[in-house]
Amino acid sequence: MLALVLFATIGLTACTDDRTVDSGDRVELSVFWWGGERRAELTERALQLYSSRHPEVTFRVTWQGETGYYERLATQAGAGNVADLFQIDDDYLTEYVDSRIVLDLSGHVASGALDLSQFPRGLAQYGQVGGRTVAVAAAANTPAMVYNRSLLDRLGLDEPRIGMTYDEFFRWASEVTRASGGQTAGAMDASADHRALWLWLRTQGKEFYQGREIGFSEADVTRWFELWQRARASRATPSAAVTQQANGGEAARQLVVNRRAATSFAWSNELTELQRYTKDDLRVVSYPGSPKGQWTQASMYWAAFRGTRHADTVVDVINFLVNDPEAGAILGTERGLSPNARVRDAVNANLTDEKMKRTVTFEARMAEHFGPAPAPPPKGHARIRALLVAHAEDVQFGRATPRTAAYEFVAEARAALAT
Repeated sequence: MLALVLFATIGLTACTDDRTVDSGDRVELSVFWWGGERRAELTERALQLYSSRHPEVTFRVTWQGETGYYERLATQAGAGNVADLFQIDDDYLTEYVDSRIVLDLSGHVASGALDLSQFPRGLAQYGQVGGRTVAVAAAANTPAMVYNRSLLDRLGLDEPRIGMTYDEFFRWASEVTRASGGQTAGAMDASADHRALWLWLRTQGKEFYQGREIGFSEADVTRWFELWQRARASRATPSAAVTQQANGGEAARQLVVNRRAATSFAWSNELTELQRYTKDDLRVVSYPGSPKGQWTQASMYWAAFRGTRHADTVVDVINFLVNDPEAGAILGTERGLSPNARVRDAVNANLTDEKMKRTVTFEARMAEHFGPAPAPPPKGHARIRALLVAHAEDVQFGRATPRTAAYEFVAEARAALAT
């Protein structure tokens, strides 16, 4: 899609208390994020609230669609003019830390200027690289399997449940395919989904990464590809051509909304967006496997530019965006669930969107079982995600065996991390 870009300067003030930011002189901060018009509207309103409390601080905001965002951020980084405050995700966080673009926030956390004490277990840790806090979760999210409850009701079948093993899940999915007369497969083929592979590895006692190296072997990936090959053979999943439509992750192309599959692998906060594309009732459940493999993830982070001239003010703005109740009420759940548990409870109490209420309930139930958070992925993660899709599709279409595809994927993944 074409990137939508907006530049604006808005007067703002704010802080979570009456502290003075920087020297008290007038400060203009640049802020850059990706998202749609709704995100822009809410973010600007929150920043305006900040400025209303601290008139000496104004903001120059830039936002655009996700497509092209990181290309533009890389261009800014190359020119040394990154925004004072910018949005980033775990695909690129470590890379920007390694490139010395991101400000180390550890001292601000230690001093209390940046308060992460109300973050759920593991969420603050997921903003650390090398033991240093380098980014703060703008919101929290969890991988979730979205399923079509209306379809299952029509077929007279049970809903999937938390903690199903993959074998149980595939048997259930095959039953859906049979009951629908082959019109709807039970499950999307998630062999290309890095989230699914990562969580599956964690239930095997492994991680996707060990430091700056991959944490899995060729044998692990072979087993993963073979697992899904058996699912395809049992008609638990649709054809490779149908699956390929959804491998890019676009909401409108997910199989659960066009009834090509009863389930799709997604993020929990995508339930509301997916629901827009179908009149059927969609619900969420965990990915197959033990929920202990999951952890509270940052849907995206706020990070500060290492070269900012107003570090204290930028940190104070981050602290405000993630901890202030009024800011939380404005931002709502647009980026995901509030990272601050108290703010989240207050926001949740006023939710009117039934799908988001279900997402909140699901997240709360899952959080009781979450395992510890791993470190954010190393540089090269985005490339490895793309490689997984390519090699998984080779197996899906029969162009490669699981063993051959696994060998090539592991070799190329190691090379991606070495560059």
